[in-house]
Amino acid sequence: MDLSAVNWLAVVAAAIVAWLFGAAWYMGLSKAWLKAAKLDPAMMKKSPLPFVISLIAELVMATILALVVGAMTGGEPTWIAGLVFGFVLWLGFVATTLSVNHRYENFGWDLTLIDGGHWLGVLLIIGAVIGWFGAAAT
Repeated sequence: MDLSAVNWLAVVAAAIVAWLFGAAWYMGLSKAWLKAAKLDPAMMKKSPLPFVISLIAELVMATILALVVGAMTGGEPTWIAGLVFGFVLWLGFVATTLSVNHRYENFGWDLTLIDGGHWLGVLLIIGAVIGWFGAAAT
Protein backbone atom coordinates (compact mmCIF):
# COMPACT_ATOMS: atom_id res chain seq x y z
CA MET A 1 0.00 0.00 0.00
CA ASP A 2 1.67 3.16 -1.24
CA LEU A 3 0.22 6.09 0.71
CA SER A 4 2.45 8.49 -1.21
CA ALA A 5 0.13 7.99 -4.17
CA VAL A 6 -2.81 9.45 -2.21
CA ASN A 7 -3.90 12.99 -3.03
CA TRP A 8 -4.41 14.15 0.56
CA LEU A 9 -6.11 17.39 -0.46
CA ALA A 10 -8.67 15.32 -2.37
CA VAL A 11 -9.17 13.02 0.63
CA VAL A 12 -9.84 15.91 3.00
CA ALA A 13 -12.10 17.71 0.52
CA ALA A 14 -14.04 14.52 -0.24
CA ALA A 15 -14.54 13.74 3.44
CA ILE A 16 -15.76 17.25 4.23
CA VAL A 17 -18.18 17.36 1.30
CA ALA A 18 -19.48 13.87 2.18
CA TRP A 19 -19.87 14.90 5.83
CA LEU A 20 -21.87 17.96 4.81
CA PHE A 21 -24.02 15.77 2.56
CA GLY A 22 -24.72 13.50 5.54
CA ALA A 23 -25.75 16.47 7.66
CA ALA A 24 -28.18 17.64 4.99
CA TRP A 25 -29.46 14.09 4.35
CA TYR A 26 -30.31 13.38 7.96
CA MET A 27 -31.67 16.88 8.64
CA GLY A 28 -34.07 16.39 5.75
CA LEU A 29 -35.01 12.88 6.85
CA SER A 30 -34.75 13.36 10.62
CA LYS A 31 -38.38 12.55 11.46
CA ALA A 32 -38.49 9.50 9.20
CA TRP A 33 -35.09 8.31 10.47
CA LEU A 34 -36.05 8.70 14.14
CA LYS A 35 -39.24 6.70 13.51
CA ALA A 36 -37.44 4.01 11.50
CA ALA A 37 -34.65 3.74 14.11
CA LYS A 38 -37.26 3.57 16.89
CA LEU A 39 -35.64 6.47 18.74
CA ASP A 40 -37.26 9.03 21.01
CA PRO A 41 -35.59 12.43 20.53
CA ALA A 42 -36.32 13.34 24.16
CA MET A 43 -34.26 10.36 25.36
CA MET A 44 -31.24 11.02 23.13
CA LYS A 45 -28.06 12.54 24.56
CA LYS A 46 -26.77 15.58 22.75
CA SER A 47 -23.12 15.02 21.99
CA PRO A 48 -20.71 16.12 19.26
CA LEU A 49 -19.04 12.68 19.35
CA PRO A 50 -21.14 11.05 16.57
CA PHE A 51 -20.32 13.97 14.26
CA VAL A 52 -16.59 13.68 14.99
CA ILE A 53 -16.66 9.90 14.49
CA SER A 54 -18.51 10.26 11.18
CA LEU A 55 -15.93 12.76 9.88
CA ILE A 56 -13.08 10.43 10.91
CA ALA A 57 -14.85 7.48 9.27
CA GLU A 58 -15.29 9.48 6.07
CA LEU A 59 -11.60 10.41 6.09
CA VAL A 60 -10.77 6.70 6.33
CA MET A 61 -13.26 5.87 3.57
CA ALA A 62 -11.82 8.60 1.34
CA THR A 63 -8.28 7.33 1.91
CA ILE A 64 -9.23 3.74 1.06
CA LEU A 65 -11.28 4.81 -1.95
CA ALA A 66 -8.35 6.92 -3.18
CA LEU A 67 -6.10 3.87 -2.91
CA VAL A 68 -8.61 1.62 -4.71
CA VAL A 69 -9.39 4.09 -7.49
CA GLY A 70 -5.71 4.90 -7.93
CA ALA A 71 -4.73 1.23 -8.11
CA MET A 72 -7.54 0.28 -10.46
CA THR A 73 -6.92 3.19 -12.85
CA GLY A 74 -3.15 2.88 -12.99
CA GLY A 75 -2.72 6.04 -10.94
CA GLU A 76 -4.89 8.18 -13.22
CA PRO A 77 -8.27 8.46 -11.49
CA THR A 78 -11.23 10.17 -13.09
CA TRP A 79 -14.49 11.30 -11.54
CA ILE A 80 -16.34 8.60 -13.51
CA ALA A 81 -14.01 5.90 -12.18
CA GLY A 82 -14.54 7.32 -8.70
CA LEU A 83 -18.32 7.10 -9.11
CA VAL A 84 -18.13 3.54 -10.42
CA PHE A 85 -15.86 2.31 -7.63
CA GLY A 86 -17.85 4.21 -5.00
CA PHE A 87 -21.03 2.49 -6.20
CA VAL A 88 -19.44 -0.97 -6.46
CA LEU A 89 -17.94 -0.73 -2.96
CA TRP A 90 -21.26 0.53 -1.57
CA LEU A 91 -23.17 -2.32 -3.22
CA GLY A 92 -20.69 -5.01 -2.25
CA PHE A 93 -20.01 -3.98 1.34
CA VAL A 94 -22.26 -1.23 2.70
CA ALA A 95 -25.67 -2.18 1.31
CA THR A 96 -25.15 -5.83 2.14
CA THR A 97 -23.90 -5.12 5.67
CA LEU A 98 -26.74 -2.72 6.46
CA SER A 99 -29.29 -5.17 5.09
CA VAL A 100 -28.02 -8.01 7.27
CA ASN A 101 -27.55 -5.92 10.42
CA HIS A 102 -30.95 -4.27 10.18
CA ARG A 103 -32.70 -7.63 9.74
CA TYR A 104 -30.99 -9.07 12.85
CA GLU A 105 -31.76 -5.86 14.76
CA ASN A 106 -35.42 -6.15 13.72
CA PHE A 107 -35.53 -2.81 11.93
CA GLY A 108 -37.67 -2.24 8.87
CA TRP A 109 -36.51 -1.66 5.34
CA ASP A 110 -37.27 2.04 5.77
CA LEU A 111 -34.20 2.44 8.01
CA THR A 112 -32.09 0.42 5.57
CA LEU A 113 -33.18 2.66 2.70
CA ILE A 114 -32.49 5.87 4.64
CA ASP A 115 -29.09 4.76 5.95
CA GLY A 116 -28.19 2.98 2.71
CA GLY A 117 -29.08 6.05 0.68
CA HIS A 118 -26.86 8.15 2.91
CA TRP A 119 -23.86 5.86 2.50
CA LEU A 120 -24.46 5.57 -1.25
CA GLY A 121 -24.36 9.36 -1.49
CA VAL A 122 -21.23 9.48 0.67
CA LEU A 123 -19.33 6.96 -1.45
CA LEU A 124 -20.44 8.52 -4.73
CA ILE A 125 -19.37 11.95 -3.53
CA ILE A 126 -16.05 10.70 -2.19
CA GLY A 127 -15.36 8.78 -5.40
CA ALA A 128 -16.26 11.71 -7.64
CA VAL A 129 -14.16 14.18 -5.65
CA ILE A 130 -11.17 11.81 -5.50
CA GLY A 131 -11.39 11.28 -9.26
CA TRP A 132 -11.98 14.96 -10.02
CA PHE A 133 -8.88 16.03 -8.06
CA GLY A 134 -6.85 13.35 -9.82
CA ALA A 135 -3.54 11.83 -8.86
CA ALA A 136 -1.28 13.16 -6.14
CA ALA A 137 1.31 15.69 -7.22
CA THR A 138 4.77 14.17 -7.41
